[in-house]
Amino acid sequence: MAAIPIDDPLDPRVAAFLDIRERDLTGRQGLFVAEGEVVLRVLASPASLCRPVAALIAEKRLAALADLLAALPPDTPVHAAPQPVLDRVAGFHLHRGILALGEKPVARPLAEVLAGLADDAVVVLACGIGNHDNMGGIFRAAAAFGAAAVLLDDRCCDPFYRKAIRVSVGAVLRTPMATGMPADEMVDGLKAAGFRVLAMTPASAAPLHLATRGGRTAIVLGAEGPGLPTQLIERCETVGIPMSGGFDSLNVATAGAIALHHFTR
Repeated sequence: MAAIPIDDPLDPRVAAFLDIRERDLTGRQGLFVAEGEVVLRVLASPASLCRPVAALIAEKRLAALADLLAALPPDTPVHAAPQPVLDRVAGFHLHRGILALGEKPVARPLAEVLAGLADDAVVVLACGIGNHDNMGGIFRAAAAFGAAAVLLDDRCCDPFYRKAIRVSVGAVLRTPMATGMPADEMVDGLKAAGFRVLAMTPASAAPLHLATRGGRTAIVLGAEGPGLPTQLIERCETVGIPMSGGFDSLNVATAGAIALHHFTR
């Protein structure tokens, strides 16, 4: 694939990559920016649920990335720029030297996402997760332990925020999801689809390591600090991770990973 040379940071062909950090805050109308080789490899892979739109690569990285760039669809423009030009486009020093623009997958209703899952599927329902590092960590754990889907309520941050994608090492781009519904409606939808719905809370008297496995299972995670709302917990079974020394809290992505390991292994 022949790269398109870019020597002017204001070249309109790379306008979508300008001032990435500022644009992260305002959204990109159905598009997202992926950063780094690992994430771009996921975007270019058959497992991706997202369509590559364009790439912007530091000239010095082109030769080493030849196989990856060749895996992109033939109509995907690949732009190449000297590192100083690339940095001016991005608005900061981009030491990885790799950016791509992708298109988010078409949103799917919760019932449709759940309908095609296996009888022993494990899914995650994230409620009120506003931290992009935690969001990325939840998707990374979901991919690592074979979760069939990640569901996000209407209070969660955007999983396609650049940092969330990076922390997830690209898992956001390949994981089926449903978003935008109130958490209680998602719980109702899970139950209607035959899922056992387990809310994770330190206050639970039911230890995770004794929880039975098997059947359709949904693990419900809340934001660090406030946790899950009481009224939501009351609609679910509960499960907790016993801890030592009076310590009663884990990072939400870590807690989710431990639960996913239990229910998928």
